[in-house]
Amino acid sequence: MIAVDTNILVYAHREDSPFYETASRRVTELAEGPARWAIPWPCLHEFLAIVTHPRIYAPPTSLARALDQVDAWLESPTLALLTEAAAHWPTLRGLLVDGRIAGGQVHDARVAALCRQHGVRELWSADRDFSRFAGLVAVNPLVGNAPGRRRPE
Repeated sequence: MIAVDTNILVYAHREDSPFYETASRRVTELAEGPARWAIPWPCLHEFLAIVTHPRIYAPPTSLARALDQVDAWLESPTLALLTEAAAHWPTLRGLLVDGRIAGGQVHDARVAALCRQHGVRELWSADRDFSRFAGLVAVNPLVGNAPGRRRPE
C-alpha cells in the first residue's frame, strides 16, 4: 500500500504550485486506481492547516474549498485512513529513540509510525526526512515519469 504525505496533497491541490500538474495526476491515479492507498490522518490535518494559512498562501484556500478537497479524496473507494491503534505508542516511541528525533520531526515520526502499523510499503513525499525511518521507503512521485521513482540521493 502507498501512503501520501502532506506536501504531495498540498501540491495536488494548489494550482499555483509548480508541482501541481504532476502531483494532481499522481494522486488522481491513486484515487481512481484499483489498489489500496492511504492518507495518514495527521497529514489531512496538516493539509488543512497549510492550505488555509494566510501567511503561507496569498490568497489562502478557503476553508470550504479545502474541506471539499478532503471530501473528494475520502470518496475514493480504495482509500484507507491511517489512525493510531494500540501499538502506536511503542512504535512511535521506538522511532523517536532510534532516530534521536525531536522538535518538528516528531510529526514525521508519527506519520512513519502510522505507516508501519498499517503495513504501508512506501510513503509518497517530497520530504527527505522520512529516509531516516527504517522500514519505510520514502518515494518522491514528482521526480521522473516512472511510478514510484525514488529521488536521487
